[in-house]
Amino acid sequence: MLPVVPAGKRSRAVLKEWFNNSELLLAGGWIVLMILLLTFAMWLLILDRYLYLWRGRSVLVASAFARWQRLRSQDPRANQRLRVAITRGAHDDMGRWLGTIQVITAILPLLGLLGTVSGMIKTFEVMTVFGTGNVRGMAEGISQALITTMAGLLAALSGMYFANDLKQRIRSRSDHLAEHLGMEGEAAS
Repeated sequence: MLPVVPAGKRSRAVLKEWFNNSELLLAGGWIVLMILLLTFAMWLLILDRYLYLWRGRSVLVASAFARWQRLRSQDPRANQRLRVAITRGAHDDMGRWLGTIQVITAILPLLGLLGTVSGMIKTFEVMTVFGTGNVRGMAEGISQALITTMAGLLAALSGMYFANDLKQRIRSRSDHLAEHLGMEGEAAS
């Protein structure tokens, strides 16, 4: 059973724990800050695409149908090319930041690896100067190596999952739009 702690002491304990964890992150050095910055940017782009797919879907479909109605002709081959062009344009609009998200996802583990290398270099520098007698100095370099590796991999894994999910949703919506434009074209003939 957890001890009962007054609210003021509990708040201080939470703040103290948060600052201890932030010190742990800062032990990774400037590379962890770069990883956090890129992860923040990646998540802004991911949320932007999900919001666009959630809120802009009806607008996108309505504009695609309006364009289809305005530009279709009696020639089935021209209509097929138009359907492909409209679908491709909608696909490009939906997947606007997907390439950037995938690039950030690929860069994050590399930044983690860079942090690993710099942490190990720091460890070897301590070993060169002090030998194996300065365990605290060696632990600092190893800590930096492990923290940056973990941060880069965790950020990349979350980005990889959501980038693939977005890609599948965009492909599904593009296919759905193409089917509807095809049915609309057949009904008009």
